[in-house]
Amino acid sequence: MKYESLDIIIPVYNEATTIAATLDEIGEKLHIPYRIHVIYDREDDTTLPVVKECRRENANIRLVRNCHGKGALNAIKTGLECVSGGVGLVMMADLADDPVAVDGMFAKINEGYDIVCGSRYMKGGRQIGGPLLKKTLSRLAGVSLHYLTGLPTRDATNSFKMYTSKVLAGLTIESRGGFELGIELVVKAYAAGYAIAEVPSVWRDRLAGESRFRLWRWLPGYLRWYWYGIRATIAGRGRVGN
Repeated sequence: MKYESLDIIIPVYNEATTIAATLDEIGEKLHIPYRIHVIYDREDDTTLPVVKECRRENANIRLVRNCHGKGALNAIKTGLECVSGGVGLVMMADLADDPVAVDGMFAKINEGYDIVCGSRYMKGGRQIGGPLLKKTLSRLAGVSLHYLTGLPTRDATNSFKMYTSKVLAGLTIESRGGFELGIELVVKAYAAGYAIAEVPSVWRDRLAGESRFRLWRWLPGYLRWYWYGIRATIAGRGRVGN
């Protein structure tokens, strides 16, 4: 199946200082048809007036109220339900994920992959800035899962992933909070035999606004899906190499 367009999901919470630059970069660097779904929790979110202004120049931007509760996880779940073109991409509002990788990720989808991961830890990928402990744990988790289980990405914890509607329909989301959904979907998809690929991507720590990543609060969720991936391989449900 040949996909023609992409749905981009951006969860936000008071990202007035970063969202305009993010939307501009997407418009400048993507060469494929796309729609952007900006998912918000509250009507008083400072992001909303900026997005409404940006919509005057770009009719492909939508504002969508989070329908699953509050927080990043529920916003992403809401966004994934907005996927109408058959392919969805999760991106952050702080321009941490460089959109220059998106065209290559979409090309991989059209080669027949069900999930394509932006990877900071493969050749050509980079991670610039950010807390040392967070970077170390993320790299350790991704690279060790790759070599221990054959998971076809070295960056399982990265939220910057592209999904086909087929894989989204075939998997049940059980994550409870934060951004653990990214690792959950990729290890479950691998265990179920879906085709997974990675492309190099660059991640930069935010230059403005406040990070809402909560390492210690969300770490148990990441560990849950890390061990899920290990157990799935031991049980013979994963498949090596893609």
